Amino acid sequence: MRLNGGDETADPCVARFVDYLRVERNASDHTITSYLLDIRQFIHFTWEGEADSPYPWDGVDRFAARKFLVGFQKAGSQPSTTGRKLASLRSYFKFLQREDLINQNPFSGLRAPKKPSKLPEILSVEEVTRLIEAPLKVFQQLLPEDRNDEKEYAMLRDTAILEVLYSTGARVSEVTSLCERDVDLLSGVVKVKGKGKKERLCPLGAPATKALRTAMRKADETWAGGGSFAKPVFRNLKGGTITSRSVERIMKKYLVSADLDSCFSPHALRHSFATHLLDAGADLRSVQELLGHSSLSTTQIYTHISIERMKKIYGETHPRAR
Repeated sequence: MRLNGGDETADPCVARFVDYLRVERNASDHTITSYLLDIRQFIHFTWEGEADSPYPWDGVDRFAARKFLVGFQKAGSQPSTTGRKLASLRSYFKFLQREDLINQNPFSGLRAPKKPSKLPEILSVEEVTRLIEAPLKVFQQLLPEDRNDEKEYAMLRDTAILEVLYSTGARVSEVTSLCERDVDLLSGVVKVKGKGKKERLCPLGAPATKALRTAMRKADETWAGGGSFAKPVFRNLKGGTITSRSVERIMKKYLVSADLDSCFSPHALRHSFATHLLDAGADLRSVQELLGHSSLSTTQIYTHISIERMKKIYGETHPRAR
């Protein structure tokens, strides 16, 4: 059995599963690669070279499935990693069972290890404002002779990115992949493509719409001649699409400039977006739709944040809280 340099899709069952993911589930290459990694690790753990393709999938029992998961836990893997492998292999064996290739799913009924409860960190409304204002302040601190069109565009772009992240609650990858055809400035909405290639409309607040319009106008002045709606909304200084990693680096810089904790990532603006909406009285179902969560339980974590914030404020301000 060749795990390094070999191809586990030579196994007919695995190959059928990959076709199912690609055709029926419309899964991305990244998702398929993740599934194959987990299947490859299971093959190596279970048979250790004693079997070759096609593998005896019908001989895998509940004991082997549990042993595989316990092995990862003993090796010090995070509960989230072990849980992901359980979900991957449960889906794979469920597919084999559905196709009558095995009699039972050995991963069915097994529980993922408990994840430690940790609430996401958020910025306050005042901190978000300081962060969004940071690009302009940094630009204004430059000497006149140090200012140029590139630095002005970078300032306008960075302001617009931060505004859009907070205004829409979108993931950073959803924002960086925006093309001009996805933006409707008249209606104040953007169309983003989320997980599973699902599209949703996100409303833009007035400040975000204004910042976006200004940044896009400056981009057209800087890179004239491109009238395609496929043009990226947010560009690097060579005119190409800016990456999520670049946005993370940019945000770190402005967090420091705004005297905020530099440990925050762009995803903190998504957490802040949801929490601030709930704090202001938005209903959970609406926040779920805005975030693009498929399950309401995923959105419910933000209710816990709001409760914790309320308890903290109560403890700090009520005369008989202690």
